[in-house]
Amino acid sequence: MSVEGQLVGNTAVLFVKGRFDIACYEEFNRAYSSLLGRAEQFKVDLSTTSFMDSSALGMLLLLREKAGDSTHIELINADDEVAKILQIAQFHQLFTIR
Repeated sequence: MSVEGQLVGNTAVLFVKGRFDIACYEEFNRAYSSLLGRAEQFKVDLSTTSFMDSSALGMLLLLREKAGDSTHIELINADDEVAKILQIAQFHQLFTIR
């Protein structure tokens, strides 16, 4: 499990690798916090995320809260299993999912 963040133009991209669960809370928090105020939008790349649980959903909600209403957040490249979790949690109502 690892979380990396980088700024690409005005977009903060967070790469979540491996299991997205409570074990990566500090790393996820550190990655997005370092980019707050520097990006107009966030993309959370889930292409290498193998697992997601309810704590990960909570972390995404916390990102949404900290980033503010004017910041657009996209969840991108989720595999079928992770996309199903996002769908069941109805995150398509809160985030753009691609």
